[in-house]
Amino acid sequence: MGWIGETVDSVKSIQIRQLISQVVSLGMIVTSALIIWKGLMCITGSESPVVVVLSGSMEPGFKRGDILFLHMGKDPIRAGEIVVFNVDGREIPIVHRVIKVHERQDTGEVDVLTKGDNNYGDDRLLYAQGQQWLQRHHIMGRAVGFLPYVGWVTIIMTEKPIIKYLLIGALGLLVITSKE
Repeated sequence: MGWIGETVDSVKSIQIRQLISQVVSLGMIVTSALIIWKGLMCITGSESPVVVVLSGSMEPGFKRGDILFLHMGKDPIRAGEIVVFNVDGREIPIVHRVIKVHERQDTGEVDVLTKGDNNYGDDRLLYAQGQQWLQRHHIMGRAVGFLPYVGWVTIIMTEKPIIKYLLIGALGLLVITSKE
C-alpha cells in the first residue's frame, strides 16, 4: 500500500478529540514563536531583531543569505557602524554601512548617510526623492552579530513559493498524522 496509503488511513482514523488536541498543540507552537519574537523586540529595541541579507551590496563582510542580529540602543549612531534601515516607499529593509554622520546644531539630532561596502556611491539614490540623509526613525537597528548562510532558507522560500507551500503542507500533514 505504501507510505501515502498509510498516511490516508491515518488521517481517516483520527478522532475528533485527537484532532482538537493536535490543533491546540499547533496553536501553542505558533503562539510561542510569536511570544519569543515579541520578547526579542523588547530586549533589542528593534522592530525586527533578525534580518536576512538579500543582496551582495555588503560583500565581502556580509554575503547574501547571512542572518544579522540587530540591536537599537540609545547611543548615537557613528560612522563605520552597519545599520539596517527602511526607506519611505520601499518595503524591504536595506543593510549598509554608515559613512557620514551629520549632527544638527539646533536640535542635536543626528542624520546619517549610508553606503554598501560593495557599491560605488553612497545611498542617496536609494532614499526617497529629495531625501539626502537618514533620520533615526528610518533605522531599524545596528548589526551586532551574524550567522552565515542560514538565511538562504528564507531567500529560497521567497523566490520559489512552491517550496514554501510544499514545506507547509508536509509539516501540516506531519502534525495531523502524529499519534502523540
